[in-house]
Amino acid sequence: MSVRERVRTLFRLFLLTTVLVTVALVSAITTIRLTIRGHQETMPNLVGLTSEYAQRMTSGLGLEMKVEDKLYNTQYPAQTIASQMPPPGTRIKIGQHVHVLVSLGPPQVFIPNFAGASIRAARITAVQRNLEMGDVVGVHWPSAEPDQVVAQDPLPESAELRSPAVNILVSLGEEPAAYLCPRLVGQSLAEARRSLEKAGFKVAGVTSVAAASGARGIILTQSPPAGSKIGPDAEFSFQVSQ
Repeated sequence: MSVRERVRTLFRLFLLTTVLVTVALVSAITTIRLTIRGHQETMPNLVGLTSEYAQRMTSGLGLEMKVEDKLYNTQYPAQTIASQMPPPGTRIKIGQHVHVLVSLGPPQVFIPNFAGASIRAARITAVQRNLEMGDVVGVHWPSAEPDQVVAQDPLPESAELRSPAVNILVSLGEEPAAYLCPRLVGQSLAEARRSLEKAGFKVAGVTSVAAASGARGIILTQSPPAGSKIGPDAEFSFQVSQ
């Protein structure tokens, strides 16, 4: 066989190999697309259906329905789907979550005035009125006793209700006094101790550290650090030279 014929044969083999690889890639891509499409469903319209029926429908399609919240709604009866995500008609993978809001129907509750009551009393009242205690946030409130309710959302007798949850703001009492920690490094331990105890603070611990030079009993480090914010119950610890 001549060199020219060998080159021609090799070229034909190369073209044949290229065609086979291309066909294999196209076949693989087509198979993947068909597989993906085969594991997808079209999102049905759940809005207006009862929660129980919507649950059965989504389960039958291989989807998982997740109730995100229950809200008052004047348009849809109680225990029906008021909103959904993804929206109807969306292509969705099997096993994916469907997020819904469930209607509680029109609001039929009376929001009492919790202000001035203790947080414990507010919780009891909420249960008695079929309400839920939402966010409870504590703030320092000088004019109110600790654990006393100072504000709420929604307001008493509110007509614009979206949820049976009531958010409460609770007093933590007066904010404790705060001081700027003095710098005591370089002072003698005896002097610093007298100053701190006179101001009502305590010295919790003293550790002696060997110093290369200088006087004994001098503060080398302190805790809390100088310039930090401390309360009236702060306790100090020192390392002093020996």
